[in-house]
Amino acid sequence: MINPPAVGIDLGTTYSAVAQLDSSGRPVTLVNAEGDLVTPSVVLFEPNNIVVGKEALKAIATDAKLVAQCAKRELGDRMFNKELGGRKYPPEAIEALILHKLKRDAARQIGEFSKCVITVPAYFDEVRRKATQDAGYMAGLEVMDIINEPTAAAIAHGFLKGFLNEQGESPAPRKLLVYDLGGGTFDVTVMEIRGHEFLALATDGDVQLGGYDWDQRLVNHVAQEFKRQHGLDPREDANTAGRLWRECEDAKRTLSARAKASVTCDYKGHAVRVEIPRELFEELTHDLLDRTRFTTRQTLMAAGLTWKDIDYVLLVGGSTRMPMVSKMLRDATGKEPDGSVAVDEAVAHGAALHAGVLLAKNAGQSPRLKIKNVNSHSLGVVATDNLTGRKRNAVLVPRNTSLPVTARRNFRTQKPGQRSILVQIVEGESANPDECTQIGRCAVRDLPANLPGQTPIEVRFHYAENGRLTVHVAVEGTTKELRHTITRDNMLTQEQLDAWRGFVCGSR
Repeated sequence: MINPPAVGIDLGTTYSAVAQLDSSGRPVTLVNAEGDLVTPSVVLFEPNNIVVGKEALKAIATDAKLVAQCAKRELGDRMFNKELGGRKYPPEAIEALILHKLKRDAARQIGEFSKCVITVPAYFDEVRRKATQDAGYMAGLEVMDIINEPTAAAIAHGFLKGFLNEQGESPAPRKLLVYDLGGGTFDVTVMEIRGHEFLALATDGDVQLGGYDWDQRLVNHVAQEFKRQHGLDPREDANTAGRLWRECEDAKRTLSARAKASVTCDYKGHAVRVEIPRELFEELTHDLLDRTRFTTRQTLMAAGLTWKDIDYVLLVGGSTRMPMVSKMLRDATGKEPDGSVAVDEAVAHGAALHAGVLLAKNAGQSPRLKIKNVNSHSLGVVATDNLTGRKRNAVLVPRNTSLPVTARRNFRTQKPGQRSILVQIVEGESANPDECTQIGRCAVRDLPANLPGQTPIEVRFHYAENGRLTVHVAVEGTTKELRHTITRDNMLTQEQLDAWRGFVCGSR
């Protein structure tokens, strides 16, 4: 066992898990205080107490207005979508409360620790990645790195399958397509295992698509039947809606094993019992599955490959247990999807293996693995077109560029005597910056009063392996330079981060 220990954390939208390497270097999942391998990513804000996990999940049926779930989907927003106990919380603070419980429960088994690797969806943008790191800081963790969830799963798969020899190498190159459908997000990544390198070739996804959306289709179906019979909508009451969601989530799981399930709903003295055959469930959700099929095909094309080039289609994420997923992939690929990894644990296991690599590297040892990712969104700056005078997205780092990468591009001041420059950084594929996501901005101020018009400005991006960005701006003929000074609209100040850290780490 590595001492001090480092862990891998799969911070999921609906469930989270923690893993560590044992004395033989194999990843093992650590059980939580309740004795479970996974912890519901749900937080209950009672008047004088904060509860995370299984009991918070139960409270959706009785105290729904005090419960926060799926906060991961809102990372990057300034505040969570509702007040909790009369107070607004940033999403990363809610995520930090989940991480703090995971840390506390793990420490009971392996002793106190702070170093960790946290996973994120491959399709997370830079703002969400920074928010995830901030959540780790608030939870009292030292986040050594963040790693893409499909990459972590591929590492765990390679380890489990014995692709890696004692030197941590794959004897023959293998190409994997990782289909990761979790509770709240979807990722697909094409990877190649070459020697001891795990190379991402292309990635795509949807941070607003996951098993929760399949649940909601059942909720809406049952609610519509209730309205048809009784003229009332059970979704209008938060606690009734919470109980209905729990029933529908359970029915979804039943339909993975049985041909039909039933859902009961009680509201205002009325009740219905709705029988749901698997065929109906698949009909209600076929468009959701089609979205994943389209994204999978697009990612394969972006990698420049066809299905015959893929050696394995790896299933990751609890929602891949639905039979419709395997059937769709089998029909699309002509291959039997590989579900050999524990879909709820593989991502945490891969993160733990990566944490072990980082600790060994910090100790001066040669790393067993080398990971090369690609960026999931194009990165550029907002510039003015000289011919049209319109704003446009000047891309510096195209989507699916191998990381790390340094890219530079020259721009010019717009007028003589310009005293400041604002560099707006955007993520997205559109040439119109209004259709992209602004992830930050930085300003160069107090330029010389006599600066000529059309003075060259160099903008340089350094995009790290973990998808974090630093920006360098230099103005020709001056000593004015900027570095690491990205201001995000929704970012928390260091003072706010420290205050939330005190709040989270002081909670029980």
